[in-house]
Amino acid sequence: QVQLVESGGGLVQAGGSLRLSCAASGSIFSINGMGWYRQAPGKQREVVAAIGSRGSTNYADSAKGRFTISRDNAKNKVYLQMNSLKSEDTAVYYCKINVWSDFKFYDAWGQGTQVTVSS
Repeated sequence: QVQLVESGGGLVQAGGSLRLSCAASGSIFSINGMGWYRQAPGKQREVVAAIGSRGSTNYADSAKGRFTISRDNAKNKVYLQMNSLKSEDTAVYYCKINVWSDFKFYDAWGQGTQVTVSS
């Protein structure tokens, strides 16, 4: 069993910054890709950023130039640095990892952390 715990969300003014963290624990043999998703009220969950096992990154167009994803493999953590936040970034942010655990690969999700950007 793998558990993900996100932290770092909160209320921030437009133009401000937040850093989200996600820590994975449990029966982890290895982690492949890691990513951040978000879901705003009334909208579908969407990918924000992803990072491969070797550090390659991809970003949604809305995140390019403002957000930076990184990972610490030794600590099984993934981070999302968010700068120049806009009101449209308001959402619940979830981390997801593709993990080898209990002799299988599967996607594990965190419980989500609320980010609210006031204009």
